Amino acid sequence: MLSTIQRTSRHVSAIRRLHKSALEVAERPAPEDTVTGSFGAFIHGVQPEHLSQTVLQRSKRMVLDSIGVGLLGSTTEVFQLALQHCQHMYAPGDVSSVYGHSGTKLSPTLAAFVNGVATHSMDFDDTWHPATHPSGAVLPALLAISDMLPSNIKPSGLDLLLAFNVGIEIQGRLMRFSNEAHNIPKRFHPPTVVGTLGSAAACARLLSLERAQCSHALAIAASLAGAPMANAATQSKPLHIGNASRLGLEAALLASRGLEASPLVLDAVPGVAGFSAFYEDYAPRPIPSPEEAKPHFLLEEQDMGFKRFPAHLGMHWVADAAASVHKLLVGAGGGAFSPNMVADILLRVPLSKYINRPFPESEHQARHSFQFNACTALLDGEVTVQSFSPAALQRRELRALLSRVRVEHPADNPANFDRMYGEVQVTLASGDVLRGRCDTFYGHWRNPLTDDSLRKKFRSNAGAVLPPEKVEALVEKVAELEQLGNCSSLLEHLE
Repeated sequence: MLSTIQRTSRHVSAIRRLHKSALEVAERPAPEDTVTGSFGAFIHGVQPEHLSQTVLQRSKRMVLDSIGVGLLGSTTEVFQLALQHCQHMYAPGDVSSVYGHSGTKLSPTLAAFVNGVATHSMDFDDTWHPATHPSGAVLPALLAISDMLPSNIKPSGLDLLLAFNVGIEIQGRLMRFSNEAHNIPKRFHPPTVVGTLGSAAACARLLSLERAQCSHALAIAASLAGAPMANAATQSKPLHIGNASRLGLEAALLASRGLEASPLVLDAVPGVAGFSAFYEDYAPRPIPSPEEAKPHFLLEEQDMGFKRFPAHLGMHWVADAAASVHKLLVGAGGGAFSPNMVADILLRVPLSKYINRPFPESEHQARHSFQFNACTALLDGEVTVQSFSPAALQRRELRALLSRVRVEHPADNPANFDRMYGEVQVTLASGDVLRGRCDTFYGHWRNPLTDDSLRKKFRSNAGAVLPPEKVEALVEKVAELEQLGNCSSLLEHLE
């Protein structure tokens, strides 16, 4: 009797569960009708022939620059700390290369992490609008996967470029769903939000995941995303890019094993905090299906910003403005310039608390200081990699100039990389006033670096770690990346 009751109870429960599931299915929109589903369909369905020549050329410039800043970043203290941690804590599965360290291998996810840290360790990596660092979150993960795959199924260079552009496109689309995201951030560091999902999308594409798995990879990544701005200008900020790259790869690998997540994570569902938790004014739109219309990549219409020196992007406006004043100061001093000539320095810059640092005490603070970068350019006529060395930070002449800086935030100068400007006004002891202004610095997406300038930056960065023959081989391999039948020849020159 008891057995019959138990069987009946289980049968009734099963019917109830079936009934409940049926109701849920009836109320739940089909995947093709959701934003999340459309993103999964795009990741799965986009093809190499959808990449225009403009997108191919711009993305190859991004790949070259990202590798270069990553190689240079592999010389920094924060990178060494991250590498030592990974080598000490994790040993099995060492198959993926580490930037600039021949013979050093880590598991794919940890290689993605440390190479991502290297890429952002000096804040030298590319920047887009709305504001994020797109390449560093994506490229290290793709290189780690490429190392992981057996030699007979290594991705081609075109496969790599397609996956890379998928990761960039997903980031750009997500950022454009929020007006808040268009401005210099106050709450979350953008690469930890959109970068993690961009990495997941790129990895899902390179791994050829099914459509539903691509959606799940994004949803899993959303649970691994987000870092507060409080850690900006510290040694922990580069971890943001490393984690975005690593956790996106983790999300794609978990999805490939069948792990599922919310099918509505990118949708704006009342009362449900999905991706909207990161942006209060989030208003998503689906991506058109590649099967219905040729995709239009955002990189087609807006180029990337590349930095000439390793600091927060906002510093480049004020440094260029100050450099123009330096020329006037040298002329006023008869070819020589002394801080004693200066009575007052006024900076007119956007209001953004985390990059307003009057007396920076570390290289990481200096890279996020309007005052430091303006005074360095006033003193030296430029800002360089060496400007952030301990000796340069402590110069008496620099400290003297810093003590004379005032800051104003004009109402027409918003904290927005597409609309801001930098203005420097120097009042001399003689009473004369010198002014400099920069509306668009060289390297901004409106005034991009030439190919020659970009290669010069790469050779300088990569040459600090690799021998000349490897540096030139990388320049050549990236230039012909879409023609490589196998990306092994690129991978072998990274260490």
